Amino acid sequence: MLSDSEAKELLSFLRTDMRADVKGQATEYILGLTGNRDGCRYLRTKPDILKALVTLTVDPSIAIVKDCYHALINLSADETLHKPLVKEAAILPTMFHNLLDPEYMFADRVCTILTNLSRHEATCRVVFQTLQEQDISLAKIVEIFCTEGFNKKASLHYLGPLLSNLTQLPETRQFILDKERCVIQRLLPFTQYDASVTRRGGVVGTLRNCCFDYAHHEWLLGDSVDILPFLLLPLAGPEELSEEENEGLPVDLQYLPEDKTREEDPDIRKMLIEALLLLTATKKGRQIMKEKNVYPIMREFHKWEKEPQVISACEKLVQVLIGDEPEAGMENLIEVNIPEDVEQKFKDLDAKEQEEIKKEEQELLKQEAEKCLNTNPEGLER
Repeated sequence: MLSDSEAKELLSFLRTDMRADVKGQATEYILGLTGNRDGCRYLRTKPDILKALVTLTVDPSIAIVKDCYHALINLSADETLHKPLVKEAAILPTMFHNLLDPEYMFADRVCTILTNLSRHEATCRVVFQTLQEQDISLAKIVEIFCTEGFNKKASLHYLGPLLSNLTQLPETRQFILDKERCVIQRLLPFTQYDASVTRRGGVVGTLRNCCFDYAHHEWLLGDSVDILPFLLLPLAGPEELSEEENEGLPVDLQYLPEDKTREEDPDIRKMLIEALLLLTATKKGRQIMKEKNVYPIMREFHKWEKEPQVISACEKLVQVLIGDEPEAGMENLIEVNIPEDVEQKFKDLDAKEQEEIKKEEQELLKQEAEKCLNTNPEGLER
């Protein structure tokens, strides 16, 4: 790595009034440093260089700005850099200012950096506080997200994961679940947004996190929001159900066409099931989901699913849907106090289950590899 004198010289090149070719070489060098863990950890000790990178995001040279953003994306992907970037480099006000500019061509990179910085609760809270300090409301972020074409030069798909990260915080969930604002109703259609798996996954993650607040379950499942079809439809396939099963389903899930496809991303499928499972935490939630005939959709989904992690989540949901009701006083599954010894047994069982899932995943990978070899045997010979 650089000596102190070399780092000082490098810093002197990272000024807006420096010649473009010199600045370009300096930012290119720093971008190279951020390509590996040791380089990122070294830059963690150089807050002045981090500040300079943020400052140069307004440089007249597009190539230099691009290098700066790529470097900042790499740095923000490392959790140990979050505090230096947020505190010492004061990156957040600049990022939010640029995000709000509908003409800003690097807004997608801004979204990626903000998403990286909000992954963990400590810096997520700082991101949320900065939003308020900059007089930028969550309503504004949702407005930008829901306005297709807000920025003609950027897709802003990564605002989805940013919203998902922010819903770790009860304050964000409270805003999204405010019955007067109709925020969650605006987000629901994006569970089937074909143009971007990132945007789709971000919204599903947001909905899943909001489902942790069980006090809102009845409202979410009721006519005002009607969340169930938006969570179930991506999991439903073209399988033919009996007339009785169809009639019991929400209207949007009845008599689906033969070309109906399921959500292609296994992580999103898992989050959808986790949201449904959370909605079964209360007696009323379970009652509504049984009345809405969720089980046949999950039964057919279970037959179709191949990913072990998703199958496991599906089986937990099915167990609740077809199982007996808990005894009196234990109707709210989130609030149930579990004795320490029983909790440990559950943890041990969960660890064992994860081990079995890992083995199944490895077996699937092995089968896929063998399939590839069998379909391309000539590739083995030269």
